[in-house]
Amino acid sequence: MTPANIAGMAAIKGLDVIAVTDHNSCKNCPAVLAAAEEYGILAIPGMEINTSEEVHAVCLFEELKAAMEFDAYVYDRLFPFPNKEEIFGRQQIYNTDDQVCGTVPNLLINAADISFEGLWELVRGYGGIMFPAHVDKTANSLIANLGFIPPDSKFTAAEVKDLKKLHPLKKANPYLESCRIISNSDAHYLEHIHEPELTLQVEEKSVKGVLQALMNMK
Repeated sequence: MTPANIAGMAAIKGLDVIAVTDHNSCKNCPAVLAAAEEYGILAIPGMEINTSEEVHAVCLFEELKAAMEFDAYVYDRLFPFPNKEEIFGRQQIYNTDDQVCGTVPNLLINAADISFEGLWELVRGYGGIMFPAHVDKTANSLIANLGFIPPDSKFTAAEVKDLKKLHPLKKANPYLESCRIISNSDAHYLEHIHEPELTLQVEEKSVKGVLQALMNMK
């Protein structure tokens, strides 16, 4: 899963747009965005944050600079538990030459001291958007961990892993009726990157266009 391999596999699969959403980190976004540009693929800088409630949420940003600033904000709010590579694996940072240029010392899978409540406003402050990840999963999802969708939520999209579960999910959680529902590969390995089975209609092929579509804006 090096930046060049991710972009290359996305090109082989015929994808137009990818998003880089490592757990609690945006540190590999610069390298992946550079590699994707060489392949003519639009890449969105982002993060899958693990909130204090152990809820996973996808954060996507219009600007790389803002994503890196958000990365620093989140990292400062992670419990400083050193990563043990023999247990959790390597947390490597790559440069634009597809070479390892550093590692992240503290474990990234921990929960950050950032609540889901207020996360929408926080991410919007960095020019990005947020939506809950894999809401149909029984672990690390908004519905599983909180037991409900807060009625004062402001997110306008939601990710569903298994679309066959969408109808009962909407019936039990009417908030989802007004959301744009997306489903993606959530790939942790190259072979798990999907082919373009699903599409998202956008006004323009740009990061801004994708974010506007996910916000149900025109």
